[in-house]
Amino acid sequence: MTAIIDLVKPEVQALGFDLVRVQFIAGADEPTLQIMAERPETGQLDIDDCAALSRRISAKFDALEEEGRDPVEGAYRLEVSSPGIDRPLTRAKDYKNWAGHEARINLIEAVSGKKQLRGLLEAIEGEIIAIDDRKLGRQTTHLENVHSAKLILTDALIAAAMPVSTDGADEIEEDILTEEQED
Repeated sequence: MTAIIDLVKPEVQALGFDLVRVQFIAGADEPTLQIMAERPETGQLDIDDCAALSRRISAKFDALEEEGRDPVEGAYRLEVSSPGIDRPLTRAKDYKNWAGHEARINLIEAVSGKKQLRGLLEAIEGEIIAIDDRKLGRQTTHLENVHSAKLILTDALIAAAMPVSTDGADEIEEDILTEEQED
């Protein structure tokens, strides 16, 4: 996965975005290469941003394939998206930016006998995450011990999150209506 990240990250940065996560998701038909990115100033991407990034990554991967250095063997689907409100927490700055909000953290090694913590993120100091777990109280763990983490959708999170851009929504709706009328 590191090799894929090393290929994707410069393409994300060239458009002025921050890379949030790269992962393969196994699917019934073909796996999906999911790339999440965001504009640093908004924490989101709009549909045009996703399309531009998708085209850029596809062109890079196609060029590598033509050189005989296909970065992904076999068929796969490329998915480029914004992290959304109930975003994954993948970087230290995510824990800092979203302190005070509820999160679920799945751990590699158990803390206080639990491999999942859920509660209010308190802080991150250096690489140590603190969370006020609903059942266990204040717990800490090293960032390297996190298998996966994400924010939990709550009213407080919705109120705190920047509104998702609706630019282009009318155009999408119009396209859908036009397609339905043609059928």
